[in-house]
Amino acid sequence: MKLHKLAAAAGLALDDEADLQVTGFAIDHRKVAPGTVFGAFRGAAVNGEDFIPAAVAAGAVAVVARPDVRVEGAVHVADAAPRRAFAQLAAKFFTPVPPTIVAVTGTNGKTSTVEMTRQLWRMAGERAASIGTLGVTTADESVSTGLTTPDIVTFLSNMSGLAREGVTHVAYEASSHGLSQYRNEGLRVSAAAFTNFSRDHLDYHASMEEYFAAKMRLIDEVVADDATVVVWAGSDDWSARAIDHARQRGLRVMTVGEAGEDIRLTGREATQLGQELTIEYGGQRRTLRLPLIGAYQAANALVAAGLVLATGGDAAATFDGVARLQPVRGRLERAVIAPSGAPVYVDYAHTADALEAAIAALRPHVGGRLITVFGAGGDRDEGKRADMGRVAEMHSDAVIVTDDNPRGEDPAAIRRAILAGAPGAQEIGDRREAISAAIAMAGPDDIVLVAGKGHEQGQIVGSGENMRILPFDDVAVARECAAAPGVSA
Repeated sequence: MKLHKLAAAAGLALDDEADLQVTGFAIDHRKVAPGTVFGAFRGAAVNGEDFIPAAVAAGAVAVVARPDVRVEGAVHVADAAPRRAFAQLAAKFFTPVPPTIVAVTGTNGKTSTVEMTRQLWRMAGERAASIGTLGVTTADESVSTGLTTPDIVTFLSNMSGLAREGVTHVAYEASSHGLSQYRNEGLRVSAAAFTNFSRDHLDYHASMEEYFAAKMRLIDEVVADDATVVVWAGSDDWSARAIDHARQRGLRVMTVGEAGEDIRLTGREATQLGQELTIEYGGQRRTLRLPLIGAYQAANALVAAGLVLATGGDAAATFDGVARLQPVRGRLERAVIAPSGAPVYVDYAHTADALEAAIAALRPHVGGRLITVFGAGGDRDEGKRADMGRVAEMHSDAVIVTDDNPRGEDPAAIRRAILAGAPGAQEIGDRREAISAAIAMAGPDDIVLVAGKGHEQGQIVGSGENMRILPFDDVAVARECAAAPGVSA
């Protein structure tokens, strides 16, 4: 495809005709081949502008960069917001894309919601996929990308590849990092969802307001002008503010939850294997038997149903599908039943709010003690560590503080920060030993919650050139610990 045609389609002006053939896009100079458009952006650790000469030498025909950056030997696509310009340009190259695309933002619940949306579409007969923390998931396979929101080239390439495979419906996670870095731009987004909002990522965002503003880019700029925004109507002000953003732009709003006007949750009762939900939709009362435990899983399922309805789904088929939803990997996933009879659950909760929600989800099923094992990631928001400790100690009957991806920090220092909020907790640095100890102390009426890593397959130790990813899967380790000799039955 010719560069000038791509630029015209993206609404970008070029200084010359730029009648050059484009063969691909890259933001890594090592992936540049003849005909590539190179995106040169300033990052937190690396400045892509430093690699412009190497990209041109490798065959880049154009470079998207700030206006005052020097570009020689290639067309300079100059823009004050080069990440956005690059995304808009690339979106015209990576075609076709699935006709129905929805996005989910919020602090917690994004992964479960996009995957449940995919499942509901699939049960209704659609060819559907989800993109997010779990990778690219279709009916046939799941491929890890390593990021909640992959880079823009990977994102658009995945979308185009899915369309070529016949996928028509895609739900993707829109993280604050991805939104602030324009990693999911240029596509028509038919509907969006806002799940909830609480403290996280303040190592990246300067404040809660900046963090929220990044989330709101999905509503303010990314979704189509005729899109529907599905909002979990919580009791806090953040949901109301998200609704205001949608209405200010003239978008249709669908509210879901106990305070919801479109899908109203009027009753929720825990059952042995899940929960029974009573809802009102379209003037009718319905009873849904959700085979997943926890209030937040009910919220995720109903928001997912809202997205399906917002994109033309049949109400009866959608709500029938809720009763057949399958657990999402690492989200209150029952890993094993210990020899004592105590179930062991693994969850991705890594913020105070998410940890509290996971504990609350398990509490109705606990006859004895709830034993929580968790840690906090290194080189991430330090301010949430004591809060997580307070929540765990307040709502659990026993707490073990352990390591969770310490990265470049001293693991003992991270644990001390958590223990400042949980002075009564037990400290066991080695995560395997901590899980083993929790299972060993669990009685027949107890439940063990292992929180923080969820679906992750490795433990990140060190940073930079010294970073190592040690194989570690909480689910597999829990099963191994439960099966180890000496664990009491």
